[in-house]
Amino acid sequence: MSDEIKEPSGEPPAPAEGGADEAAAKEAKAKAAAEARAARAAAREAAKKAEAGEEAADAPPKPPSPKQPVLDGFVGILKEALGEAAVLEAFINERDDHLPCVVLDPAVMEAAAALLHDHPGLRMTYLRNLAGSDLETHLEVIYHFLRMDDMQEFGVKVKLDRTAPSVASITGIWAGADWHEREIFDLLGVDFPGHPNLVRIMLPDNWEGHPLRKDYEPLDPEV
Repeated sequence: MSDEIKEPSGEPPAPAEGGADEAAAKEAKAKAAAEARAARAAAREAAKKAEAGEEAADAPPKPPSPKQPVLDGFVGILKEALGEAAVLEAFINERDDHLPCVVLDPAVMEAAAALLHDHPGLRMTYLRNLAGSDLETHLEVIYHFLRMDDMQEFGVKVKLDRTAPSVASITGIWAGADWHEREIFDLLGVDFPGHPNLVRIMLPDNWEGHPLRKDYEPLDPEV
């Protein structure tokens, strides 16, 4: 037996093969999950369009919504102030008492918030609800506003990329959005730049992930 002490080589140890295999498997699993989400979303959209087509073929033409003039005025004010590209979609939600709704470009939300609150033709001074949703292909933040002058309700949506979802906070205008935005941040991972204290509200700070996302995987499945 030799008593010779060998000097350390100074080279870092080679990475374990198991770690590389585990990372590759995790990446493949995430890719497969994303493809499955996209496929499910596409199937739902196709089914929705097919159903709408069948209904349109069987039913007589619908009369215009009684709230269509309200929606037209709403869209007109937004486009005039923020530009044509600010409004991505506009529609009447017939199931919700013909609620006038718009989908806005998230990039204009900060300017849109001030407009919704202060413009004399809108005056949405009351935030009725604020929620988030995972649509698998993207995330959405949904706002419900009320114009107190005539009790007219409005719906506003923004669609966000799943990778880095972010939209300006509206707490500077509607203080009641504070806890709503924190809840959406906590459970869906949406960032709200400008929020005064964007920290988790339901889960501990060291919680991994966002439980209301469709791709959420709990570290402990029994919890």
